Amino acid sequence: MLNPDVQAAFLAILEEELVPATGCTEPIAIAYAAAKLHQVLGAAPEKVLAEVSGNILKNVKSVVVPNTGGLKGIKAAIAVGIVAGDADKELQVISSVPQSLHAAIAAYAGTTPIDITCPDTPHLLDIKLTGWAGDHSAAVRIADHHSNVVYLEKDGQVLLEKPLAGPAAGGADKSLLTLQNILDFANEVDLSLVRELLDRQIQYNSAIAEEGLKNNWGANIGSTLLGNYGDDIKIEARAWAAAGSDARMSGCEMPVVILSGSGNQGITASLPVIRYAKHLGASQEQLYRALLVSDLVTCYQKAGIGVLSAYCGAISAGVGAGAAIAYLQGAGHDAIAHTIVNAVAILSGTICDGAKPSCAAKIAESVDAGILGYQMYLSGHNFQGGDGILGPDLNSTVTNVGVLAREGMQGTDRTILKIMTQ
Repeated sequence: MLNPDVQAAFLAILEEELVPATGCTEPIAIAYAAAKLHQVLGAAPEKVLAEVSGNILKNVKSVVVPNTGGLKGIKAAIAVGIVAGDADKELQVISSVPQSLHAAIAAYAGTTPIDITCPDTPHLLDIKLTGWAGDHSAAVRIADHHSNVVYLEKDGQVLLEKPLAGPAAGGADKSLLTLQNILDFANEVDLSLVRELLDRQIQYNSAIAEEGLKNNWGANIGSTLLGNYGDDIKIEARAWAAAGSDARMSGCEMPVVILSGSGNQGITASLPVIRYAKHLGASQEQLYRALLVSDLVTCYQKAGIGVLSAYCGAISAGVGAGAAIAYLQGAGHDAIAHTIVNAVAILSGTICDGAKPSCAAKIAESVDAGILGYQMYLSGHNFQGGDGILGPDLNSTVTNVGVLAREGMQGTDRTILKIMTQ
């Protein structure tokens, strides 16, 4: 039976997580900070200092910033935010930039002194922009969550300062995330409470995937899969998820409903489930409830990992999709638990080396692992506790993955950043 506290907590999680964003969320967070800087300063800065964490640097370096005419990197994200950003739109800060401003954005990025540093910080998501115009200065800081403004300053006067207490500061309570609670919620929640969120997730993410399949974006992983391996539903599920990332990583201006702070994870958790529901002839209600399983199983895994790390977040979302595909086919708690553990065992440790076109290929493989995890269970073959990082049960396995990502892969993260910046 659904506990009222669980319902309240999970509704808060979904409201916080399932939000629209235009473009990869790390450059968009920088663009949002830049638009906020312009707003606070009251003018376009004549000089900017950008202090960003390593994970921000990694995830902005190689991805196209939408509505810039194809520009990449931190300077592009700052320029579009300052020249054309609407700070009131947060993660859709550059969703309405006209093409007529592309030249001005490129000129600002090319001629304005923008110094970029990567100071040590305990916050994996950390952005501080300081700008100067004439005799005035201003500073904006975002930390822990992509739109979490924690500090504002103008001419030395502090306008806003929030306490920082790590990645969970100010976020929805995820302590009640267990598989049983997730299934109780998915089975019993009044769908009128979540329908608007899920309809938007279905609409936005399906639309960008269709664009990724129809036109030439990134490495065209989605269309390559369909063109070479046929239209089997397992291929279709992988291809649609990959196609959404193909478009998104290469600067498509269409919005995505994100999950765990990531559009790629939002795409991965939703599109395979949407395609399987259509293939199986599932009702709209069944699709909604399966999406709840996928979204919340993804959040369950990511709660111990954090928003950013060296651990590829698409893996967690692919596992979530696998759990929801099993749910669509009538699987109960035991089957879904084995599906998650099996899928985690296949691809845990896959690195995140920044946002870029190859993310689409990792997404395709993560969805494959999620589907294979359920097929293993149906065949009576499961990985066992003690195999590698697997614990004796689902919860301990999820805990182990969090430890691996947060602690074990810190050195990996530093090495990835060193390679990318060289």
